[in-house]
Amino acid sequence: MTEPVVVTDDGPIRVIRMNRPEKKNALTRPMYVEMGRAIREAEVNDAIRCMIFAGSPGAFCAGSDIADFLKAAETGEFDPRILEFLDALVRCQKPLVAAVGGLAVGIGTTMLLHCDHVVASDDATFSTPFLKLGLVPEAASSLLASQRLGHARAFSLLVMGRPLSAPEAKEAGLVNSVVEASTVDAVAHQAAHEIAELPPSAVAISRRLMRGDLDAVLARIDTEVAHFKERLRSDEARAAFAAFLARKK
Repeated sequence: MTEPVVVTDDGPIRVIRMNRPEKKNALTRPMYVEMGRAIREAEVNDAIRCMIFAGSPGAFCAGSDIADFLKAAETGEFDPRILEFLDALVRCQKPLVAAVGGLAVGIGTTMLLHCDHVVASDDATFSTPFLKLGLVPEAASSLLASQRLGHARAFSLLVMGRPLSAPEAKEAGLVNSVVEASTVDAVAHQAAHEIAELPPSAVAISRRLMRGDLDAVLARIDTEVAHFKERLRSDEARAAFAAFLARKK
């Protein structure tokens, strides 16, 4: 059986690859656990100097698995395993690169706000349809998206649910470079190795200075989760999920 998250080390580079292509790499709870573990292990491994998040051809990540969303809608609870992954992502002291080929939905887009260098395929699309499900943004995107993209673009993306193409994402500052789909992984690896060759302590200090107050980011995640739980129990969210299921039949 193929593992849904494949973690490999290439010298100083750790690659965390979402590997559930039949579901466009929609994240299940065990996948969140494994990705968080891979980050935390790399943190204490001096040989690892940079990490890459990657997906499959045509799909970086389709967001959280809809079955888990539906279960959460029934219980009104936000799974703590997702919070553990987000905590690891925020607290990570090593540079993060993303190789985004194709679809990036929900957490597939918001996790990029925590990355330092993002390479996207020319056919990549970025979307966060939280409000279409009656929910609210997560992963501190309500804070970081406005900082990175500006309020107007962040509102369009997070609230109106309008997707960004790869060129638009690059212009907005979410993406560093746009390349042919067949070269996404190679270009991301090149960037990761370039980062890994820099003095690691200087990189760590510079990254901490640039990222600013992480306590504010963690606090925003907690606030978003509190609202998310409320929204899961709301009539709006239940109606949105019912409409989604009706379309799926």
